[in-house]
Amino acid sequence: MATKSKGRQKIVMAKMREESNLRVTFSKWCSGSFKKASELSTLCGVEIVIVVFSPMKRVFSFGHPNVEQIFDKFIDAQNPSPTNSTSLQLVQALHSARARLLNTQLCELLHHLEEQKQQREEIKKLRKQGQDMFWWEAPVDDLGFEQLDMLKREIKDQTSSEACNDAGSTGTRWV
Repeated sequence: MATKSKGRQKIVMAKMREESNLRVTFSKWCSGSFKKASELSTLCGVEIVIVVFSPMKRVFSFGHPNVEQIFDKFIDAQNPSPTNSTSLQLVQALHSARARLLNTQLCELLHHLEEQKQQREEIKKLRKQGQDMFWWEAPVDDLGFEQLDMLKREIKDQTSSEACNDAGSTGTRWV
């Protein structure tokens, strides 16, 4: 006699204890909710917005046609006072989250720009020091790691090409 399965079990609605399970479940439910909202807006032609704050304090939003347009429409329709409007707080939270992201990106770009400026200044200094000579003619102590590496490769290339030229002229084959 075959054993019967228990079938689909009911999930207890309580906060999960394990953080990894919590993150996975949030991700799946969030994407599923956004998908359902998209289907609802497509099938019924409604404007819809969903704003979700993750357990990691990140903001996720979905809106059709877009989040800001629907929030603005809702705020205009309700004509709320700016001090205790939850929708206004949500909009401000969304804007501040985006601003933080853009500020982070800006800081990274400024840091990269500063590094590039420092490299340019170092190159200018090297050029001023050795205006009468090429960088590979400068004292080895003044060269940086990258320049030393380039010099090493050039010397290898020169010695191998000279060896090939010598071998070709004498008829001797170098292996």
